[in-house]
Amino acid sequence: MTANSPRRLEGVVSSFDDHVGLGQVTADDGRTWLFHCIAIADGSRSIEIGARVDFELMPKMGQFEARDLRPS
Repeated sequence: MTANSPRRLEGVVSSFDDHVGLGQVTADDGRTWLFHCIAIADGSRSIEIGARVDFELMPKMGQFEARDLRPS
């Protein structure tokens, strides 16, 4: 995967802090990715831990983060 080619993955929201709007999603391959509440596709600012989602990996400051989280 290159910095310019996002790809979609599936996984489960493994943590989410409503107060700061940050969470983690664990992909089916076992890797964990960070996300901010603005990455939730439906515009809500919260998501349940354990929710099954698909998401895109996007480059951010030399690393990748989960974006465009959608129910799967």
